[in-house]
Amino acid sequence: MRGSLAPAEIPLARTAAERFDDVATAAVARVDKRWGPQLSDVSFVVEDVPDLSAWTREWIPLGRAEPPEAGLPARVVLYRRPIQTRALGELALRKMVLDALVEQVAELLGVDPTDIDAGYVDPEG
Repeated sequence: MRGSLAPAEIPLARTAAERFDDVATAAVARVDKRWGPQLSDVSFVVEDVPDLSAWTREWIPLGRAEPPEAGLPARVVLYRRPIQTRALGELALRKMVLDALVEQVAELLGVDPTDIDAGYVDPEG
């Protein structure tokens, strides 16, 4: 038997990458409600994994923020695989995506993450 056992219109039929994109889109919408004007020129991107060729730390990043440069817009990147690997369940995934997004937006705007989202809790304590 080949093909999906679930009809295409139900969530089970969506890939993990598609579900992650949905979670990321919802997180961006949440942040955009309050910070939309400051983020109007920011591009939000999901990449599978970071480029670790020049990475010297022992931990893997969940995202990155890139300021505008040489005519390119600012970018906030979330790394799907590192986040999915750490998140244990759907609720943890939603929280981790939102927290990673909040951290990167805060870095880009030069503000505290709790200014971006009052529900943010620093995982470092």
